[in-house]
Amino acid sequence: MSDVLVLAEHHGTEVRKVTFELITAARDLGTPVVLWLGSGCDDSTLASLGNFGATKVLVVDSAEVSDHPVAPGAEILASLIGTMQPAAVLVASSADGKEIGARAAIKSNCGIITDAVAIAPDLTVTQNVFGGSTIVHSKVNHGTPIITLRPNSVSAVPESVTAVIEHISSDISDGAQLVSIVNRNVVEKGARPELAEADVVVSGGRGVGGAEGFGVIEALADSLNAAVGASRAATDAGWYPHQYQVGQTGKTVSPSLYIANGISGAIQHRAGMQTSKVVIVVNKDPEAPIFELADYGVVGDLFAVVPQLTEEITQRK
Repeated sequence: MSDVLVLAEHHGTEVRKVTFELITAARDLGTPVVLWLGSGCDDSTLASLGNFGATKVLVVDSAEVSDHPVAPGAEILASLIGTMQPAAVLVASSADGKEIGARAAIKSNCGIITDAVAIAPDLTVTQNVFGGSTIVHSKVNHGTPIITLRPNSVSAVPESVTAVIEHISSDISDGAQLVSIVNRNVVEKGARPELAEADVVVSGGRGVGGAEGFGVIEALADSLNAAVGASRAATDAGWYPHQYQVGQTGKTVSPSLYIANGISGAIQHRAGMQTSKVVIVVNKDPEAPIFELADYGVVGDLFAVVPQLTEEITQRK
């Protein structure tokens, strides 16, 4: 089978869940080969990548990659496309992933499809567009297909193999080093799980009424060891930080349990959470569109319902 090149998303030695999803998707297309840019690929990392089917991990660990954003990665990816001639290249639909993929597509004269939610064995790509209201099927018809996959679109399924590591060098052009990273500020992680990777998500929307209203949302989330999400209306109003927005222009989540509180259910929001396994809705408007996705729904004031739920969960722990 032909190789399928997967660009790993990671933070140091921490492999992002979307990388395992990419490798899982790559197994249906060929033999997964992972490209790891930067440091952090130790023995445990190699084993975790192999656990999902990566047969080989190509590591480029150099200052040229670590000290300059995006452009060196695009050059390396384009170079590997030329030498490996993979069946496809899979990249996460993150900000960096899409920019690296787009730059590599231009450099290698290949077609690119972004924000895929599924990839068929014949490389037909499925996309949800216009806020999830329309499904599109498309294929790249020139060069190696470069496809960016939306996180949580594919379930990461283990298939253990023994991965081998290969350190490769790459000549980075002066042009790719024109922008340098001069400082890094580490954002302190809270006790809550990462939103895009959480198994339980509790979200608030316009019905929360203001920034202070998110207190009840956070309390319920903490009782469930869940991540906190927000609708676009809430983040645009400044009630909650934008990095917690769930939706077409925010983060896509696919938890085992999603609790939507005071969220009407606009198409934009539904596109970001509609693959959740179980959806619970709390909304005082019985006609809210979000009820169409609900497995369980409560018509009522969230400020009466959510604290009671939090108290009941806390008592049963």
